[in-house]
Amino acid sequence: MEKTASIKSQRRLRMTLTYLLLIAMVVIIVYPLLWTIGASFNPGNSLVSTSLIPKNPTLAHYQRLFAGEGTLLYGQWYLNSLKISFFTMILTLVSVSFTAYAFSRFRFTGRKNGLLLFLLLQMIPQFSALIAIFVLAQLLGMINSHWLLILIYVGGQIPMNTYLLKGYFDSIPLDLDESAKLDGASNTRVFWQILMPLARPMLAVVAMNGFTGPLGDFALSSVLLRNPEYYTLPIGLYKLVTDKMGASYTTFAAGAILISIPIAVVFVLLQKNFVSGLTAGGTKG
Repeated sequence: MEKTASIKSQRRLRMTLTYLLLIAMVVIIVYPLLWTIGASFNPGNSLVSTSLIPKNPTLAHYQRLFAGEGTLLYGQWYLNSLKISFFTMILTLVSVSFTAYAFSRFRFTGRKNGLLLFLLLQMIPQFSALIAIFVLAQLLGMINSHWLLILIYVGGQIPMNTYLLKGYFDSIPLDLDESAKLDGASNTRVFWQILMPLARPMLAVVAMNGFTGPLGDFALSSVLLRNPEYYTLPIGLYKLVTDKMGASYTTFAAGAILISIPIAVVFVLLQKNFVSGLTAGGTKG
C-alpha cells in the first residue's frame, strides 16, 4: 500500500510540475502579445502603461495606419508583403515538390552529394550573403525588385523543405508507384495523381513555411528595398519607430498586430492537414 501511495504521489508531483511549466510557458508567450494588443489601443505614442487594458482605448492608431500620412504607406506595405509571401509560397511548393520527388524516387549520379549540399546550405544563415546579394541586385538593375526578393526567398526555402517532403515521400510505399506503372501510368501521372494527394499534410507544412518566412524577414528585404513604396511590413514598421521626428510605438504595435491576420487565415485554411504534417515530419525519414 505504501509503495502504491508513493507511486501516486510521484505521479501527482510530475503532473503538477508539468502543468506549472506549461503555465509558465503560456504566460511568457501570451503576456507580451496581450501587452502589444493593449498598447495598440492606448492613447499617445508610448508603450508605457500601468495595465494591460487601456483606460481610454482608441482606434486612432489603426486609423492612422491607413490614412496615408507622409511616408506612412501601411496599406501599400501590407499588399507588398502579401504579394511576396503568396508567390514565395506557390513557387516554393512547386520547386520543393519536384526536387523532393526526384531525390525520393530516382537514383542518379550526384544524388548523395546533392542531399549533402542541401544539408550544408541549411546550416549557412542567409544574411551571410547580404553583400553578395546586394552587389548582384545592383549589377542586374533589380534594386527595389520584389521578384528578385521572391526568388531569393524561394531559394532559401528549398533545402530544408526538400528534406521534409522527401522524408514524407520516402514513407509512401514504392508498391503504389509500381502498381500504377503496371497499369500504364507514367512517372508524371504517378507524381500528380498518387504522391501529391497523399503528401497533402506535408505540403501544408511547406506552404505555411513559405508564406510566413517573408512576412517576418527584415535583414534581406531592407538591403534590396530602398524606396518607401516598395517596403514590406517589417521595414515600414521599423522606419516608423526609428523616425526621430515622430516615432510612434503604439502605431507600431497596431501595425504589428495586423501582420498576424494573414498568417491566421492561412493556418485556418491548412489546419486540417497542418498538424498531421508536422507530426509526420518528425517521425518519417
